[in-house]
Amino acid sequence: MSVRRELWIDADDTLWENNVFFERAFDSFAQLLSHSTMSPAAVRAYLDEIEHVNNRIHGYGAANFARNLMQCFEGLAERPVTEADRGRIRQFGEDLANHPMELIDGVPETLAYLEDRHDLMLCTKGNPQEQQAKIDRSGLARHFRRVRIVREKDVECYLELLAEHGAESSRCWMVGNSPKSDINPALQAGIGAVFVPHPRTWHLEWQDVPASHDRLLVVGRFADLREHF
Repeated sequence: MSVRRELWIDADDTLWENNVFFERAFDSFAQLLSHSTMSPAAVRAYLDEIEHVNNRIHGYGAANFARNLMQCFEGLAERPVTEADRGRIRQFGEDLANHPMELIDGVPETLAYLEDRHDLMLCTKGNPQEQQAKIDRSGLARHFRRVRIVREKDVECYLELLAEHGAESSRCWMVGNSPKSDINPALQAGIGAVFVPHPRTWHLEWQDVPASHDRLLVVGRFADLREHF
């Protein structure tokens, strides 16, 4: 694509590893709960129901995840919940908010390549303070003309971003790993979408993507963007 484009690029599990740390926190939580009859998968399903409700109210991120874990523990614990239990769960959230940054292979080099050819905007959802802290720790902000941290990525969000920046949808592409947040709503808003699958994408972000769409590009890894943009 020789024409200059606007590339809106996701952060968590697109630029750096994220969900794997939440999975590890849940594994530690399941061990703390140590339920006598429920498998970790069953506990995870119970937690999913809590997250479906709370994420709409409180948003995403480590602090909300710890809140959800606490509610899950209080609902499933087979013994009185102690202050030590609460402290452990709070620590899960604090560890998540401060986990080391692990950039995905090829990200810095690819961003350096793209920033001279296109207008880059980092577009991520979640708790503003948590997301900004990760952006700062990543050292990647210098590659982007703009950074937007939004509460939710849906059709309305993308239409608002188009209007806010006076951008033409035909020039814009959303790049990310989440069908639910990055791909399907962008396509519905008339924006192109680049799907970069990640093996550890949060299961609540899974959705089918169109089998065929003239504004959908699927690549194997982030570095492959250099072959298309």
